Amino acid sequence: MTPRLGGLHVLTDARGGPRALAAVGAAVAAGAPVVQVRVKDCTDRTLYDFARQVVEICAPAGVTCLVDDRVDVALAVGAAGTHLGAADLPVAAARRLAGPGHLIGGTARDAEQGRRLVAEGADYLGVGPAYPTTTKSGLPDAIGPAGVGAVAAAVAVPVVAIGGITVDRVPALLAAGAAGVAVVGAVSAAADPGAATRALLRALEGSG
Repeated sequence: MTPRLGGLHVLTDARGGPRALAAVGAAVAAGAPVVQVRVKDCTDRTLYDFARQVVEICAPAGVTCLVDDRVDVALAVGAAGTHLGAADLPVAAARRLAGPGHLIGGTARDAEQGRRLVAEGADYLGVGPAYPTTTKSGLPDAIGPAGVGAVAAAVAVPVVAIGGITVDRVPALLAAGAAGVAVVGAVSAAADPGAATRALLRALEGSG
């Protein structure tokens, strides 16, 4: 079965513990096709244990599990792939470590960077921040749907928009050429992660 890379990417934080795992379970049950495990200020063991539990939730449902930043942990827990940021291992180096069957995503902000990452072996690109967001500090200015679209037009792999994503903003991103969106707080911090997931999926299907 070919893993899905477009659609909805639900990001979860390894520091979140049982609440984060419960949100992952709700998102998976609601139909989220991709879950990404974030790496934020935790020990390797904490990350490993959390990512392993996320894989155990995702695998029976056929959901693609990715680990952000850490290809070693992704391989250790049997995740489908790794998402790499600008400060992480180069995509080409991660590809050499992980081999051809491991999904690798790169983070791009413009068309030139996107083309370079795809040439190095990226299977998809995370592009943004699409809109202003407070989820992560130190981010550059938002590039908007036009910026996301410029990258999407330059590459032949799925482009996933991230940063400030809400249900109302999904149509403009899809119209610009995004294949999907990645969300953090919109699902993981929602009072009802399952309902939030379903609303985003409806928007991505054009019926939101």
